[in-house]
Amino acid sequence: MSRMEHDFIGELEIADDVFYGVQTTRALQNFDITGDRLCNYPKFIIAFAQVKKAVAMANLKLDLISKQVHDEICYAADQIIAGKYHDQFVVDMIQGGAGTSTNMNTNEVIANIGLEHMGHKKGEYKFLHPNDHVNLSQSTNDSYPTAIRVATYAEINDLLAAMEYLKAAFDKKVVEFKDVIKMGRTQLQDAVPMTLGQEFATYSQMIKDDIELLKQTQKLMLGMNMGGTAIGTGINSHKDYAKTVEGTLREVTGFEYTTAPDLITATQDTGDYVQVSGTLKRIAVKLSKICNDLRLLGSGPRCGLNEINLPKMQPGSSIMPGKVNPVIPEVVNQACYAVIGHDVTVSFAAEGGQLELNVFEPVIAHSLFKSIHMLTKGMKTLADLCVEKTTANEKVCLDFVLGSIGIVTALNPRIGYENSASIAKEALQTGKRVADIALERGLLTKAEIDELLKPENMLNPHMTAEDRANFK
Repeated sequence: MSRMEHDFIGELEIADDVFYGVQTTRALQNFDITGDRLCNYPKFIIAFAQVKKAVAMANLKLDLISKQVHDEICYAADQIIAGKYHDQFVVDMIQGGAGTSTNMNTNEVIANIGLEHMGHKKGEYKFLHPNDHVNLSQSTNDSYPTAIRVATYAEINDLLAAMEYLKAAFDKKVVEFKDVIKMGRTQLQDAVPMTLGQEFATYSQMIKDDIELLKQTQKLMLGMNMGGTAIGTGINSHKDYAKTVEGTLREVTGFEYTTAPDLITATQDTGDYVQVSGTLKRIAVKLSKICNDLRLLGSGPRCGLNEINLPKMQPGSSIMPGKVNPVIPEVVNQACYAVIGHDVTVSFAAEGGQLELNVFEPVIAHSLFKSIHMLTKGMKTLADLCVEKTTANEKVCLDFVLGSIGIVTALNPRIGYENSASIAKEALQTGKRVADIALERGLLTKAEIDELLKPENMLNPHMTAEDRANFK
């Protein structure tokens, strides 16, 4: 069974079991680019349905549509918000036309859901029209970016939850590793002692800092250009529409959306997306650095640092029996590299906008959603399959400290830099321990050495005036 639908280009035959129409069908023919379709992004679909519902509510308040048309649009939107009909959103995420195909896919699906609910056939648009009713008071150029913002705000909430989850996993290890003494390193060289708990506390703090930054950046998504229609002048909309739809969108979403003070600027300015993408890149860079550290600390087991045991998730080689690789940090590294690449895409797309509209918002939306999804999944994967199951090799950590040249730094306040440098040189040449050389030279007593090398004295600020008075 099929039906005929038309637009100003001509007629097309549409399968009667689908809820989209002629313009969606043209988009399917024109844009087979990524294979990544709207239906893969349920929050975006829901966001668009929320926008259409808010618009219908505003149009009713302004007496622009009948109560029946309003009710059917809201009914259809509510069905979509509840998770139904998502398979009807079939357009490729990357498309020409600045998002028009996505907007029309939404308009057509809502119209046809409403028509069936009214007892009419799909395509009988004289009763409920995709453009004249569902798209009333709008252009793609204000409804599409507003839907992107609504979806991005919601997606960021998921990412924030994942970041808190990973932070909590590191916090557990901070407590578990609080007494594990190890060597800190700078430039991959021995530095001074610390605890493994302090090292993991750094990862927790890095994530915490980014959580706070992301919360601030997320607020940018609460601005919108609804009411601007085509280029921001508000052509074809009621004089009170922009303010009215601001209130109804708040009511539908529960978020405090605000109409931009200058809709012409807001229609072409994609700077907020650049800011969000930049924050996602920062998170990815720091998360990848953490993964690098985990892989390095777990390197070995015989010929690396081997200070921590990463969980054994799978055999690591098709040729080397017994080899196990740090596959979870590795996969998160790669997700982070992809996010960094998406930021480059967003930057180019934002820069490429011309005059009153940026036509490249589809690839911006696609890049933002992909970045958020990959970071969200990456955070949870790292927490569950790596951090939670990581253990410490306490003896290896302690042996590194006792055999390190770096602990000579702890003797500096009492014996001075020159003596310390000389001891370090001899230790490197002979393999002797720093404490033994200081004792042999009579620079310090064993009791003094033991005091200086106590963990609490090496791990925290402790120099006193008395230390300097005893300087030898």
